[in-house]
Amino acid sequence: MKGLFIKVILNMICLKKRLKNITLLLVLVMVLYFFGAFHHFFERDFYNDFHYPYDGDIQPFIEQMKNNVTPEILPINQYSFKYYKTCTHKCTNIKKLRLVYLVKSAPENFDRRIAIRSSWGFERRFSDVEIRTVFLIGEKKSKVLQQSVDEEYKRYLDVVQANFTDSYYNNTYKTMMGIQWAVRYCPNSNFYMYVDDDYYVSTKNVLRFLRHPTNYPQYIKDPFAAANKLLRRRRFKSFEDSTRLYAGYRFHSAPLRHFSSKWFVSLSEYPYHMWPPYITAGAYILSSSALIDMFYASFYTKHFRFDDVYLGLLAFKTKIDPLHCEEFYFYKKTYYRFDYNFTIATHGYSDPKELLRTWTEQKSLGNA
Repeated sequence: MKGLFIKVILNMICLKKRLKNITLLLVLVMVLYFFGAFHHFFERDFYNDFHYPYDGDIQPFIEQMKNNVTPEILPINQYSFKYYKTCTHKCTNIKKLRLVYLVKSAPENFDRRIAIRSSWGFERRFSDVEIRTVFLIGEKKSKVLQQSVDEEYKRYLDVVQANFTDSYYNNTYKTMMGIQWAVRYCPNSNFYMYVDDDYYVSTKNVLRFLRHPTNYPQYIKDPFAAANKLLRRRRFKSFEDSTRLYAGYRFHSAPLRHFSSKWFVSLSEYPYHMWPPYITAGAYILSSSALIDMFYASFYTKHFRFDDVYLGLLAFKTKIDPLHCEEFYFYKKTYYRFDYNFTIATHGYSDPKELLRTWTEQKSLGNA
């Protein structure tokens, strides 16, 4: 009897250990599932098996649409925006613009827009360079807020507003609204720079970058740069005429599969193990030819909610290679007054006073 009792006790201990082990295993599985570990086993190879609707070569359709010819295959996607405010006057009465700032803002960010107008977004910063600035916003369910936006537009005439809810996951709509606006109402610019309204930008460095995008800022540091000035100008003319520029801070990263992430993407939404190469959406530059090709490519590219990834998809489908430049900072570059000489754009300036203080100091140093 005593032996039987001991045997029962031992069996109970073993059972408890097993239950504990099973519980720990279940917890581990749940944690791994939550952080997306199992998703990776079912991902498809981006390099060898990439297909994203429309599945096929879209370049012929782009060329047909650019030439006002009805494409052989009808579009699978179309962004039909209703514009409440269009700023159609911005690009008229001028044959050629150098640069247009398309600033992604939110209806309530009045102070940021005021600071930008007084700093890097000032259109007459350089008397010999034609620059325009517009602010892209959606709508929010607030009559008071909308009235303030209406008053702002009457005063500054630089807000472009369309009929989509202004939210983080609608940034692709904001981006495509801006591209559509540029194609329809402002097609006469060499370059277009998208910037979030919490960025510091040096217009001087933007223009210097555009002079030689593939060799910035090295060509400025080159002691023989002055002697090669004429050669650089010739190269730049060729660049403007033929090259599709999509430039900024380049990433080639993997989708985030853990459920807690703000950027979680399911396998059904995007099944591949890598994104196409893309430029971070906070600040980037498109040449006119790249912007037009991306606009028409969007008719044959399924919508995606992250704007930087969506532009990466458009670039990949149109065979535009994103150009990386270290002087675009997707994070906030630590401020030191003598270390912003070549900085083009840096994130982290949501405080309008800090933006104005930094920009004013850099302007006095000849860097803005």
